[in-house]
Amino acid sequence: MQRVNWEFQTLSWEDSHIYSSAVGLAGSFISSDTEQLQKMLHMLVLFCLCWCFQIGVFGESLSVTEGDSVTLHIGVTEIHEDDDILWKFEAGKSQLAKIKKKKQIFSTFDGPDERFRDRLKLDNQTGSLTITNITTQHAGDYQLEISGAKKSSKTFSVSVYARLSVPVISSNSSQCSSSSSSSSYCSLVCSVVNVGHVTLSWYKGNSLLSSISVSDLSISLSLPLEVEYQDNNSYSCVLNNPISNQTQHLDITQHCHTCSVSVSLIVLISAAAGSLLIIAAVGIFCICRKCQTKRKDRTHSGLFKSSSRKKKSKDEHVYGNIVPKR
Repeated sequence: MQRVNWEFQTLSWEDSHIYSSAVGLAGSFISSDTEQLQKMLHMLVLFCLCWCFQIGVFGESLSVTEGDSVTLHIGVTEIHEDDDILWKFEAGKSQLAKIKKKKQIFSTFDGPDERFRDRLKLDNQTGSLTITNITTQHAGDYQLEISGAKKSSKTFSVSVYARLSVPVISSNSSQCSSSSSSSSYCSLVCSVVNVGHVTLSWYKGNSLLSSISVSDLSISLSLPLEVEYQDNNSYSCVLNNPISNQTQHLDITQHCHTCSVSVSLIVLISAAAGSLLIIAAVGIFCICRKCQTKRKDRTHSGLFKSSSRKKKSKDEHVYGNIVPKR
């Protein structure tokens, strides 16, 4: 019984040793394949980079403000004698400029819809292309193709942003609102009109309080804010896009008024109006009283004159019938 157990144990040890050896050998094969695969990937990436450098396929992104100029640089100080350069727009649909240096051809084009008319400047020495007085209609991809001793191409992605206006801060209510008995608040609003691809934000010092963004063109934005009148912190409203910004600082004393000042002003105006009404009423009463007095005097005088006339007429009638003595 003990012999059998010993043989079983010996056999188990041998099997386990064989299994371990097999696993180690398989792992070495797998590890070797993984290393070879990594080396192949590295070589492929390196080959792609070398190929890109050789043919010159690269891209560049540019951002510019509407109304400014942007120059698309080839990256050389002088083009070769046998180089032919072609500038295109909108995936090659529109030819913008071409250079054939050997034949001394240097030309620019307005485009099919003439959107580039009087806006293109071609550098005959470097081959660079400048777009002047740029607008949002000129945003897009520009393709450069160079053929000669060395062929290369490059794509320029140009983004055009509208020039930003200064945001306007105004009071959102005609009177102050009190959130508690000890402090008063006023509502403000920061607004801009006809903007696109911008973000409008309220800042307290350097801390962002709130913001709103829009990607549409020609839209109006407004952002509210409630501040305490006694707040001594600096607030500002900022309008920005990826390349520029405009800031309007808040003057609390100009836009916000305390409730006590407003109430006193209302009471003062009411008292002045009441005084004017009383003075007007007294004046009207005096005028009416004076008119009534004059009217009574005229009536009494008329009655007196009428009575005198009647008496005189009666006397003349009585004494008229008496014959004077001779």
